[in-house]
Amino acid sequence: MSVLPPVRRDRVIAQLPQPFSKDAALHTKDGFHSKVKTACQEHRTGTVGFKISKVIVVGDLAVGKTCLINRFCKDTFDKNYKATIGVDFEMERFEVLGVPFSLQLWDTAGQERFKCIASTYYRGAQAIIVVFDVTDVASLDHTRQWLEDALKENDPTHILLFLVGTKKDLSSPAQYSQIEEDAIKMAEEMKAEYWAVSALSGENVRELFFRVASLTFEANVLAELEKSGSRRVGDIVRISSNSGNLYATPKKSKSSCCK
Repeated sequence: MSVLPPVRRDRVIAQLPQPFSKDAALHTKDGFHSKVKTACQEHRTGTVGFKISKVIVVGDLAVGKTCLINRFCKDTFDKNYKATIGVDFEMERFEVLGVPFSLQLWDTAGQERFKCIASTYYRGAQAIIVVFDVTDVASLDHTRQWLEDALKENDPTHILLFLVGTKKDLSSPAQYSQIEEDAIKMAEEMKAEYWAVSALSGENVRELFFRVASLTFEANVLAELEKSGSRRVGDIVRISSNSGNLYATPKKSKSSCCK
């Protein structure tokens, strides 16, 4: 019996969600990678459906990290803001191209006194969402430091990055236009994908997390395919195109650490 909860009907993803802005997107292609679609159709996604992928959400105090997560996971908005102490997390189950997929969304404290505690939970992330307030230019400037701290605990080459501006509903068109230009430049420097959302109205919140789930899923499947391309049966049997016996088990090399 599976210990994971069932996938809700409104968490089914059949097509790759499009980015908020083509000017600052991780991928500009219209659909999932052809290898990923084929693997899902042929049920060759390995352990992807059983793993839980970790997403950490970081940013200054009061930029709206908790409200953002609660809007997506619980479809609620609480104007009586309470600062997160340490960390909190939510589990979300998706079905992507017919394959179950789980995200663990880690909501980290923005207060300086909790930063040391929160940073211990950064390790093992597959995606990082750096949040800023579109009505507060200073919070955008601080995103560099948040990202730097988060990347200390992870391999930058294997992380998907998202720069997310919250409270879009509180920004005037002229004010937002200016900060969007600055945010897109920042996203390009970070090699992140830019989004602007409103937890109050729900604008772009579902689309953001569907995009995060889809790109994280795609990265997981591609990594699984790369791994299975040179391994079989949990790395016990290796396939070599230069070997006469395709099912031969390689000899273990002797360690030189004690020589």
